[in-house]
Amino acid sequence: MSTKDLFLENQICFPLYACSRALTSLYRPILDQLGLTYPQYLVLLVLWRGDGCSVKEIGRKLYLDSGTLTPLLKRLEDSELVVRKRSEKDERSVRIFLSLKGKN
Repeated sequence: MSTKDLFLENQICFPLYACSRALTSLYRPILDQLGLTYPQYLVLLVLWRGDGCSVKEIGRKLYLDSGTLTPLLKRLEDSELVVRKRSEKDERSVRIFLSLKGKN
């Protein structure tokens, strides 16, 4: 491997990263009006498709670990867009549901 291979412009990951950031920034004006971040919006999309997902399921679908997802869900809960409910079958399991406000 030569030094040239390590140049940023020769890395496939960088154009993908730049493209992702550019696409995400297109959502920002709309999401700002709603008081949402892009990751919060993605969580809502997951729940709009199938309400009552476990935290683990949401993390798997969005490629987010629990350390990232937990505070994100807390902010959505504080905004009254989602509610957390413990599973009746397994107290350790928490499911996330859209609130009435989150459904609208």
